[in-house]
Amino acid sequence: MIVEDDLILNLLYESYLEKLGYDAEGELVYGKTAIEVAKRISPDLILMDISLEGDMDGIDAMKEIRSFSDVPVIYITGNSDPYHVQRAKETKYLDYLVKPIEFRDIKESLEKNFDHI
Repeated sequence: MIVEDDLILNLLYESYLEKLGYDAEGELVYGKTAIEVAKRISPDLILMDISLEGDMDGIDAMKEIRSFSDVPVIYITGNSDPYHVQRAKETKYLDYLVKPIEFRDIKESLEKNFDHI
């Protein structure tokens, strides 16, 4: 599942995941929608942007998702400041990738966290 408010980046990340053999549910731009979709589809992985449209950021959305799921999350963000990194740690993420993200960045992150990639 991809949660990214930039639709061009969303499509790019979706193509990256599909190249790696994942079926991607993308085009989610709001934290509240991400929570609803995560409940409905029980994703195997979430790529989560921190800065999202609406009143909930990606970290807050993941905190809510954590109340019902331990789905692995990889943050993809432009926010590498200590405040965001510390807040993200509270959600037990797999990786924290700082934009711009290329195919190899996602591939390497998945390879180091999953045996079957």
